[in-house]
Amino acid sequence: MRHFLKALCLLFLLSACEDSNTTKVYKPKSSGNINDLSVVIDNDLWESSVGETIRSTIGAPLYGLPQDEPQLTLRQIPSSVFTGFVKNTRLVLKINKGVPAATKFYKDPYASPQRMVTVGGMTNQEIKDQFITNQGKIVKVFKSQEIQEKQRRTRKTLYNSTTLSEQFGINIQFSSLYRVAKQADNFSWIRRDIKTGTVNLLLYTLPFDAKMTKEALAKRVITVRDSIGKRYIPGPVDGSYMTTENAYRPFFGDTKVANLTSYETKSIWQVKDAFMSGPFINYWIEDKVNNRYLIVEGFVFAPSVGKRDYIFELEAIIRSITIKQ
Repeated sequence: MRHFLKALCLLFLLSACEDSNTTKVYKPKSSGNINDLSVVIDNDLWESSVGETIRSTIGAPLYGLPQDEPQLTLRQIPSSVFTGFVKNTRLVLKINKGVPAATKFYKDPYASPQRMVTVGGMTNQEIKDQFITNQGKIVKVFKSQEIQEKQRRTRKTLYNSTTLSEQFGINIQFSSLYRVAKQADNFSWIRRDIKTGTVNLLLYTLPFDAKMTKEALAKRVITVRDSIGKRYIPGPVDGSYMTTENAYRPFFGDTKVANLTSYETKSIWQVKDAFMSGPFINYWIEDKVNNRYLIVEGFVFAPSVGKRDYIFELEAIIRSITIKQ
């Protein structure tokens, strides 16, 4: 009996140790609007050249919108206020003065999901230098978190995209608030009505061309989207249709969608003689397995209101795409 009790006690101790090693620390759920960034910085620094640098780098205008809108909405919080539930905001940028110059990245430090970046330096100039050097990486980390958060929220009420999936051989996730506006061979137009206009998504394909240079492709993007606009996206005036605004220089760059080499274009669309215009994002995805470019474009018509969040919603949809094997 004595040996049995000893064995039982040993088993209990081993079980307790195992539980203690696997116990996860509870973290509250993070909060905050999409693309809202809490900047933890004392008032004097916020009003100094450090604050100006933060606003001109992390809070810089998002390219490709008709009016200036910041890529992230900055909300300043003094260090003394950064306690309790305030620490649960999803995106946090914390400024530390009087410490060695460094930029550090943290995942879920106080809540989940959460990304925090700390930027420090002994002097104002050292802090500013950190932002100038690391602004691209900082914005990329925050943006990636917000894309994931937007996609998570979208998955709560998904549209049944079986038809699109079969038509293009892809998986794609978007809200049930969208509907099919037009469908043809090798073309689909998905649209969501909003109070001031529409949020739109186009999908089509073209044969892959391995010989095409990046420079030639940048020009072809505009030519192709204008031809698609003429064929499928009519304006309110007879003979009018969606084209690219020539007065606005497009942004063109490399990216990854569905883990494939892709090319991103941002600019402004217009309908001539109809006083209609707005931003668009366009992606050419190199689907070499299927010998094609999968082309996905999002465009917004929303007069007199901000368009950043609508464009961001479309980007989150596009980045949800995976190619069926």
